[in-house]
Amino acid sequence: MSASLTVLHNGYVGPESEAGLHVGSTVTLVSQGDTHVIVDPGLVSRTALILDPLRALGLDPEQITDVVFSHQHIDHTLNAALFPAARFHDFAAVYQGDIWRDDDAEGRVLADDIRLIRTPGHTVEDISTVVRTADGLVVCTHAWWDESGPQEDPYAPDPAVLVASRERILALEPSLVVPGHGVPFAP
Repeated sequence: MSASLTVLHNGYVGPESEAGLHVGSTVTLVSQGDTHVIVDPGLVSRTALILDPLRALGLDPEQITDVVFSHQHIDHTLNAALFPAARFHDFAAVYQGDIWRDDDAEGRVLADDIRLIRTPGHTVEDISTVVRTADGLVVCTHAWWDESGPQEDPYAPDPAVLVASRERILALEPSLVVPGHGVPFAP
């Protein structure tokens, strides 16, 4: 059986208020068999926006086996501690408890239909989660903030690298892209 994917929280950037800029990451659950992966458990206005939809799907935080950080910005990592039993994945390693295992993310397999690839752009450490579902290939990535881009990421250290990563993702022919701060879109 192929993997399933559910967006638990649609991310956003803005509006700005006197309190500051409102930012929410897109938080996604990917499951296959006994593997349950949370992608980018970052900023949300309250943790219930992650935990309530997760519980509605019949899962408790302790059942999450893996957490993937598309990159190490706090708006994508802040709520990682909600998942105490998970292994944590970034571009260079896997962490669990007090174990740190160096392991480049390129090609890392979390389940038969869930893998990671390196897609630098927003940061030099960006990775994407590639998921084969019954409805087609889905890529969770920060190569796009949302469907509109931005075309030129103001934080990208090298815009040409971001363009190359976007081209790599599109060459996979995904049926859906789950961006870092927006609703999923068909490329």
